[in-house]
Amino acid sequence: MPIIKPLVGVVGPCGSGKSTLIAALEERGYKCRHIAQEHSYVKDMWKRISNPDVLIFLQASFPVCTARRQLNWGKSDHAEQQRRLTHALQHANLVVETDTLSPAEVATRVLDFLEKL
Repeated sequence: MPIIKPLVGVVGPCGSGKSTLIAALEERGYKCRHIAQEHSYVKDMWKRISNPDVLIFLQASFPVCTARRQLNWGKSDHAEQQRRLTHALQHANLVVETDTLSPAEVATRVLDFLEKL
């Protein structure tokens, strides 16, 4: 009997590594949803869009986000994204601080978590 993997939602500020993580999870057979909650004023959009079985929150600091994505924005823009992400953060099954981790390390932490479900 095949193992049914959970639907994984991934949220976080721009530049936190969402797209990279989703690619790694999908390579391993997970169905994922990139949830752009950071752009929405609807606090539970993450749930309305995909209602994931598991919600992964990727956290990254302002300097790291701007370096990764060459974003032309200020600290207030990052703070606003964090505010919009508050509800998702409170409901996340796993929070991963990505500042000092490589993409492979982020994927390993998330996969280890998912395999224990």
